[in-house]
Amino acid sequence: MKKILIVDDHSDIRKLIRITIGSAYEVLEAEDGTTALNIVRSQQPNLVVLDIMMPGDLDGLQVLDAIRADSALRHIKVIIVSARGQAQDYKTGIERGANGYLIKPFSPIDLVNSIEEFLK
Repeated sequence: MKKILIVDDHSDIRKLIRITIGSAYEVLEAEDGTTALNIVRSQQPNLVVLDIMMPGDLDGLQVLDAIRADSALRHIKVIIVSARGQAQDYKTGIERGANGYLIKPFSPIDLVNSIEEFLK
């Protein structure tokens, strides 16, 4: 079973994404960037759904940078789901290595379609 890590500091958003994804995947969760990076390194999920703005030492873009900088993790797909919806935010996320970028509030169908596309 493929693994998906959901990273968001809001438990209600993590719950919404977990329910949206359903039982087709093993779902892991993190509420901050440091925990997320530890899980990525230890569990090596197939895909990460990543918020940008989070408390703590690492924001989502720093987590993305760390994933892309590590040859053992570089293959992991990353979809950013963020309230940052300006064109420059999208461009920055994609340039730094995100495979996809959805703006909150997001369409659950768009998220599922993106996940399925990246994991096929």
